[in-house]
Amino acid sequence: MSRQRRVTLVLYPFGAGAVAVNLFFASLILSWVGLPVLSPAWSVLGGMILGIPATHLFAGHIVRLMERAETQA
Repeated sequence: MSRQRRVTLVLYPFGAGAVAVNLFFASLILSWVGLPVLSPAWSVLGGMILGIPATHLFAGHIVRLMERAETQA
């Protein structure tokens, strides 16, 4: 298993949670223009789905920082 995949798996619960919270608050803001508010359950489901690519991108950034730190040490 690659380093990025391991970091992604470790960070996924945090990424999915962050995406779920952001989806819920974005739906609250969009309710000001007449769109419906997402229920917490739909926000969590959306966070679980959209959290995968978001966490993968963030894990790639963390792995690059780790590799740069290792080469400078």
